[in-house]
Amino acid sequence: MHQRLSMAAMAAAVLMLGASAQNGGGLGDDNSIKHVLLISIDGMHALDFANCSHGMAGVNSGKPYCPNLAALGTRGVNYVAANTSKPSDSFPGLMNIVSGATPRLMGVYYDVAYDRSLDGPAATTGNGNPAAPCDPKAAPTGYTTEYEEGLDIDQTLVNGGAPGAGLTDGGIASLDAAKMDRDPKKGCAPVYPWEFVRTNTIYGVIHKAGGYTAWSDKHPAYASVAGRDGVQVLDDYYSPEINSNVIGLPGVSTPGGMSCATVPDPASDLTAWTNSFQNIQCYDTLKVNAILNEIAGKNHLGTKTTKTPTIFGMNFQSVSVAQKLIENGVKGGYLDAAGTPSESLLGDIQFVDDSIGEMVAGLKHQGILNSTLIIITSKHGQSPIDPNLFFPIPGKTSNGTSPANLISNQLHAAMPASEDPNGSGIGATEDDVSLLWLTNPSYTDAAVALLEANTKTIGAGQIFYGPSVALNYNTPGMAPGGDPRTPDIIVTPNVGVIYTGSAKKQEEHGGFGHDDTNVMLLVSHPSYRAHTVFSEVGTLQVAPSILKALGLDPGRLDGVRLEGTGVLPDVNLDFSH
Repeated sequence: MHQRLSMAAMAAAVLMLGASAQNGGGLGDDNSIKHVLLISIDGMHALDFANCSHGMAGVNSGKPYCPNLAALGTRGVNYVAANTSKPSDSFPGLMNIVSGATPRLMGVYYDVAYDRSLDGPAATTGNGNPAAPCDPKAAPTGYTTEYEEGLDIDQTLVNGGAPGAGLTDGGIASLDAAKMDRDPKKGCAPVYPWEFVRTNTIYGVIHKAGGYTAWSDKHPAYASVAGRDGVQVLDDYYSPEINSNVIGLPGVSTPGGMSCATVPDPASDLTAWTNSFQNIQCYDTLKVNAILNEIAGKNHLGTKTTKTPTIFGMNFQSVSVAQKLIENGVKGGYLDAAGTPSESLLGDIQFVDDSIGEMVAGLKHQGILNSTLIIITSKHGQSPIDPNLFFPIPGKTSNGTSPANLISNQLHAAMPASEDPNGSGIGATEDDVSLLWLTNPSYTDAAVALLEANTKTIGAGQIFYGPSVALNYNTPGMAPGGDPRTPDIIVTPNVGVIYTGSAKKQEEHGGFGHDDTNVMLLVSHPSYRAHTVFSEVGTLQVAPSILKALGLDPGRLDGVRLEGTGVLPDVNLDFSH
């Protein structure tokens, strides 16, 4: 198991960020960058990074409260107008970062979405997406797609229920093929997460070039990072299930010294790690330890000597949880529109910062800090930052309803059974966005008219359909001529509106708004000097930038060739000299 580095070693690593870059071989010709550490701090806005790295009055005595991130910023390019995918859900947000493609090309809209060309799973998923028939000789019926914890063999277990797996180590083996939608054109074969993605990713490109690849994330289904090249391009994948029952984790302690051997917050709802400001830190520490083991040239558990990956990284959930959660009456999130963090959010930002400090210390300890490019961004933001704007629909006091419920209640045959919120399935795709798939395009005009007549009831900001959907997401429908995954209608509500009846959350993501999409993006290397880029960029530009830094051709990515995705501007990615 990984032994945690001392605070003195961590401090020494941060000081060494000023050292000059060393030369050495890489995948490209005479390239000095041999490793890329890619981190997603889910929910981390550009504003959060600005506030924590500079300090805020009344927070942490006015001193910076993310000193390790701030130190990386002194040797980094900071993109303050970086935007994630639209929709800003974790699934498209992640794939956007590693593929360089938009949802339109990669075909990924949400972890729970819809595909008109598929039939349902052979077995009901853990979240209740019902089993359904599949006939390879008949036209597909279309079905809700699910790529998250519902595909686990047993989502109540941290290891996902993989046979013979260790306490936290199920990974790809914990995926249950019987719970995956099926493709009638392929003999009703289950569609694995990486097969669902239509494009390749940096993992396929780097693996094929001889690199060693690793990733850690919150669901086994997020092995989707492999993309269309197949799961074999992932050399080391770690995915403790975040929505499993909370348990003690022997031998695990957070960077701040909190023991996870017993559950730190036993009074919380223990059906998921996301229900506690403290327990989520223990969950994230599992992945932090995986990164530290990989930095040391071992596998994610530290039980086998391998090599430090060419591309590796993880997502943090702690900040996202602390933004959203109301735990037993205690609110996380922000105190005002300036982004002043609550005490709970402050603690989780500091936890993440301490963890990243350990990673930097590990890189320095192994002598590979100068040959590693560090990229820190986020799959998505969170909305609303301003707590005064929060308006849940239906909530406890609202007379409103969600777009899907409105259509289901008044246009009874318009929604597919697996999408209908009044049905027996998993329901519609709604957070602070509503993605609507209809049984037939002939219902579109009537559905839009109904929505527009009830904009106050549904809290609608903008409604996209017809040409306004097709322009950026392909024409809805079946091929040829249509895309079976494109929603018929997209509703983006007013800022602060969230379609929820839960009393446990005060923010959400998935939408198109600024707080949903404007995220932290920092590219750091010891050879850099602090620089801020104010022009708008997209997190999808991370993927080609990683390949260029490794001396590989960004044009090997489908997203670059087919959508024209460029590398990030105003940063040196040529380390060959």
